[in-house]
Amino acid sequence: MYDPLELAAKVRALVAKGIRRRYYRLGRGGRWYGGIATADCCGCNLRCCFCWSDYPRDHPQRAGRFYTPPEVFRGLVSCAQRRGYSQLRISGNEPTLNPEHLFVILELADEAGYRFILETNGTLIDPEYARSLSHFRNLHVRVSFKGTNPEEFSLLTGAVPRGFELQMEGLRNLWEAGVGCHPAVMASFSPDDNLKKFKEKLSEISPGMTQEVEEEYLISYPPVLRRLRERGIVPYGRIYQKV
Repeated sequence: MYDPLELAAKVRALVAKGIRRRYYRLGRGGRWYGGIATADCCGCNLRCCFCWSDYPRDHPQRAGRFYTPPEVFRGLVSCAQRRGYSQLRISGNEPTLNPEHLFVILELADEAGYRFILETNGTLIDPEYARSLSHFRNLHVRVSFKGTNPEEFSLLTGAVPRGFELQMEGLRNLWEAGVGCHPAVMASFSPDDNLKKFKEKLSEISPGMTQEVEEEYLISYPPVLRRLRERGIVPYGRIYQKV
């Protein structure tokens, strides 16, 4: 097993050069959130078995190239203008690995009036990081939990169970800093009772947060299904078919 914080330091050295960050795709459109322009970054500090972006995650030094924040922002805006979107995001891997880079993009989004959805696993968002994010008025953070408890987290990511608590602490830090946020959870591998207990734990942060949980379900990408078979992991819940 690995420690997500230790892995983050190693991956950061591969995907961050000062203010520049490595991406493998800019300006992807999508129907999520009602329509959003996306830039896909390289490198993550988790190794989820259901990840659809595993090559730029596992080999970030070979995927894509380095971009400055203005270059990334221009790619996002170009896509947004073509498709009539008012929202932007960074996805694909973990966008919080290079805060210096991320904060400039968030500033540009604020100045241009775009809503920015920050999708993160939350493990790197300590109180100081959360306070920095609170300065951006058009930001909303989606914290994606990898399972409903430490055991599921470890099974699905291969990381130490403590990583689940890092996710929960990240969400709590955002909430206490006044950052707009909501939790999402990969629920295909969770019995109903575990999902219920997960929501009860969220209520310790804020009672209303249990109503905001976004349940994610496995998408049947062939490489993902192969990895699950190799690890002997069987989903409990719904699976979205790849079309």
